Amino acid sequence: MDFLKKLLKGDKLTIARTITAVENSNNSEILKEIFPYTGKAYHIGVTGPPGAGKSTLVNIVIQKLLEENKKIGIIAVDPTSPFSGGAFLGDRIRMTDLALRENVFIRSMATRGSLGGLSQKTKDVALVLDASGMDYILIETIGVGQVELDIAQVCDTTIVVLVPESGDSIQAMKAGLLEVADILVVNKGDREGCDSLILELKFAFELREQKLGWHFPVLKTIATESKGIEELISNIKSHKKYLKSSGKFEEDRKRKLALRIDELIEEKIKSHLKEFSSWRNGDQLEQLIAKVYQRKLTPYHIADEITKKIIVGKK
Repeated sequence: MDFLKKLLKGDKLTIARTITAVENSNNSEILKEIFPYTGKAYHIGVTGPPGAGKSTLVNIVIQKLLEENKKIGIIAVDPTSPFSGGAFLGDRIRMTDLALRENVFIRSMATRGSLGGLSQKTKDVALVLDASGMDYILIETIGVGQVELDIAQVCDTTIVVLVPESGDSIQAMKAGLLEVADILVVNKGDREGCDSLILELKFAFELREQKLGWHFPVLKTIATESKGIEELISNIKSHKKYLKSSGKFEEDRKRKLALRIDELIEEKIKSHLKEFSSWRNGDQLEQLIAKVYQRKLTPYHIADEITKKIIVGKK
């Protein structure tokens, strides 16, 4: 297809149109077309509590990677607007200078109610950027705290960004953030309490290192002054090298593909259930509810019967 040739060449207009088509449709035909050309980009996730300076940090990291002539796709996952249903903050506005660079493509996305902090469409958009020839895909999430954990199911390297005033390492562990972090960054490192927080986090990470074999770096940065960025990029590259040399890269990607297949199956079943929802119309629903209310039927019986009909009907 003509769009595919343009997409593979990294044409920005085609990338944008393909992403829009993927976001606004449940049709998987486009993704089937592009999937054979994916798997080459390295995925980096940046997460952490609100106000940690993630966008500023991402901005500086991208500028450094561009100096190496890398092509970079950015997915900024923002809260959902209650009015339009779109991305509320719009990181593209905050990254105007980067958006104009030839080797950069930025897309803001809404969470669309996803509790894990990522829209389900984020993974599909990442595939589009992968196929378009990006070297790196950076996914920055909204930082909703305890529920923002599924970024680790998408990215190869996950960076968790904290700030001294966000609380101690115990609070970070409560949020589950240490469980998903490959690299931990304490940003705004010129603020009081930074060094003590770093010590606490290093102690907390020692237990994970014994189990997983990767030395989890805890880094200090001041993103507004570009301090600590070179060390951060060096650690990203070290983690990539560790994953590939240990065999964990292939292992992790296969595991993530299995998870994605599970998600797609669930989505298909939900879609078929909506098609089957005509049973709700008319007197049939009232009759069933009446029987359930009288305890002549259970909700579980009804659910079992509907599920059987869906599965049999689709064979």
